[in-house]
Amino acid sequence: MVEIDDSKLVDIYHDYSTKFAISEQSLDRAFESKFGVPFNDVNYDGSHQMIIVAAALDASSERIINYLNDKAKIPVNAVFFTVFEDGTNQYLSRAWMIAPEETQERVISKSTKEPWNGEFYVSFGHGKERHWNDALKYGFVSAGRGRWYSNTLNMLDIGDRVWVKIPQTGFVAVGKVSGEISRAENYQFSKHDNKTLLDLETDGDYSNFTNLDDDDAEYLIPVEWIKAVPLAQAFNETGLFGNQNSVCKPQTPKWSHTVERVKTHFNL
Repeated sequence: MVEIDDSKLVDIYHDYSTKFAISEQSLDRAFESKFGVPFNDVNYDGSHQMIIVAAALDASSERIINYLNDKAKIPVNAVFFTVFEDGTNQYLSRAWMIAPEETQERVISKSTKEPWNGEFYVSFGHGKERHWNDALKYGFVSAGRGRWYSNTLNMLDIGDRVWVKIPQTGFVAVGKVSGEISRAENYQFSKHDNKTLLDLETDGDYSNFTNLDDDDAEYLIPVEWIKAVPLAQAFNETGLFGNQNSVCKPQTPKWSHTVERVKTHFNL
């Protein structure tokens, strides 16, 4: 049995529809039009990561985790939770055995790996606090509410190209990093009189980020958009790359396919 990756299936249909001048270029819409049901977008990246949650690990378990990461290249991590008491108050502390951005690069892919193309994938968690309209208007990407989400932003340097996807919605932008990482509430936008998100007119509520410690804080990186669209114009179809990390360097054929499809859709 020959297995065909969903991104390859999209490419086959696109070549077919072009060759025979079929007006409908989208496999998703063509499938639903023909069969009356949507073509399931499973929305996965073909990868797995394992996380062990524990109060503590013995030396043997730590050696196994390190071996799997270093020798077998299997992304296994452990997170520890400890409860502290101060009088009547209780505090929950969390610590990772291995920095999350290190394990995400060891993700096991079902597809054959290929050299990284030098372009970054960014997952933007749109919501009431972190709002895409603000990122679109003022030029930035951000992540936070835990080091697991914010640490991968440190992978980005000035000049890097990023392709931005909103989970469950689609790709909304491509741009180049134009500045250094900063706590979101402290960053001053030079094109807007050096105002911060707390001073500007925004759709998101960034006041909740002001009193957080560094581990839970929201972090922002400025981006100069090459092409960016509102949520309603997001591009999504079967076979596009997706990942739960805020930033990653994909090494799967699906990523090259995704970049080309988004370029075509945005006329880049």
